[in-house]
Amino acid sequence: MRRYDLAILGAGSAGLVAAIGAARLGARVVLVERERTGGDCLWTGCVPSKSLLATADLAHRMRAAGDVGLAPAQPEIDLARIMARVRQVQASIAVHDAPERLRAEGVEVVHGEGRFEAPGRLVAGTRVLAYRRALIATGSRPVLPPVPGLEAMDPLRPALTTDTVWELDALPRRLVVLGGGATGCELAQAFARLGSAVTLVEMSDQLLSVEEPEAGALIAQRLRAEGVQVCSGTRAERLDGCTLTLTDGRRLPFDRILVAAGRVPRSDGLGLEVIGARTADDGAVEVDATLRTTARGVFAAGDVTGALPFTHVAGHHAATVVPNALFHARRRFDPAAVPWVTFTAPEVARVGLTEAQARARHGAAVRVARHDYAQVDRAVTAASTHGFAKLIVGRRGRLLGATVAAPAAGEAIAGLASLMAGGATVGRIASAVHPYPTFGEGPARAAQEHLRAVYLGPRTRRLTRPLLALLRAAERLR
Repeated sequence: MRRYDLAILGAGSAGLVAAIGAARLGARVVLVERERTGGDCLWTGCVPSKSLLATADLAHRMRAAGDVGLAPAQPEIDLARIMARVRQVQASIAVHDAPERLRAEGVEVVHGEGRFEAPGRLVAGTRVLAYRRALIATGSRPVLPPVPGLEAMDPLRPALTTDTVWELDALPRRLVVLGGGATGCELAQAFARLGSAVTLVEMSDQLLSVEEPEAGALIAQRLRAEGVQVCSGTRAERLDGCTLTLTDGRRLPFDRILVAAGRVPRSDGLGLEVIGARTADDGAVEVDATLRTTARGVFAAGDVTGALPFTHVAGHHAATVVPNALFHARRRFDPAAVPWVTFTAPEVARVGLTEAQARARHGAAVRVARHDYAQVDRAVTAASTHGFAKLIVGRRGRLLGATVAAPAAGEAIAGLASLMAGGATVGRIASAVHPYPTFGEGPARAAQEHLRAVYLGPRTRRLTRPLLALLRAAERLR
């Protein structure tokens, strides 16, 4: 029996990056996938959602053309045509994740359900595969909240999830979205811009509850301005046919309901108990900082670990695992400087700590630098002034975190994340030359205003005025 250097369960982002990376290092690699290569990102996550958001954004800008001096236009919305375009985008990207490409890289691809049979051995379909090291990269799946009536809906019009919403071919006239996190807000705004009457239900008092409160408030305000009914601080109590009753007594009639209430790791049925890999209550595979599980020679990466559920994190996990698995390295994954983006309009991007988190850790040493995009010239010229940049500053000016809620925030946060990873100070941000006029000026303006407040206040003038007077007098005597 051939023994593989690395056997991988799951061909999503983590599995693909690890498989190709290991194969290019000369390792014997086998990749087991029960469905399609590409994973959630390609088929139900980033790629289809951002394709839909692009269409919805253009539809919105057509209607709002008056903001920039053009005649507004009402777009003709055909969801079947829009979804066909989404599938075309997926097909164009799928070639990079296809089995043919993997095999060309030297990866053996096996289609089937994979599970561990014993330490050092797993079963995939009818095959038994021996391995030195293994990687669990099976991703996650949507979770349905325990709302009476949700699972008993008409099978011809069941509750939609982030996995199944892409099967729609007609625009829902009335859409209820359960969940005000990143995905719920993105899809609520997209469908509202395409013409659905959307109601967004979030049990927390704020949308985007893991972000800065003002970011959640900004997105709630923008959604309401675009016609979305935002119901926060309440939750679904029961469904009766096509009516949802909330715990605050409101009754919401709908044509379709979309559940965006989170995801859970996909770890059941893998035989983890056979090899001694422990999982948390939600199914997340437990790993240490090097992404080793409690099973000898077995690693885990991506959503199945219950860590930050982002494609770029899964890829970074994979790049960490490969040298650790193949060459006994001890590379560690540090989430401190990992950025993420919610692709609403405006975007909300963050890296590091929020203000509340920073004050809980560092107390009174924390200072906040902020700049509103109403004062960013590029935002003014583009008629897109809703937003802000907020920097969290610690001792000696060290950057502890940043939130940018503004157009192109995802582009701006990348540079801030790079600076944070190097331990940069707010002075480093302020001293860099930023091109004008760009949306990326927001964080730089916040940093500059912070430094002006610290170093160019009345106290500084009290010190510099006598010095300048002395220099003037000295020069007159020359």
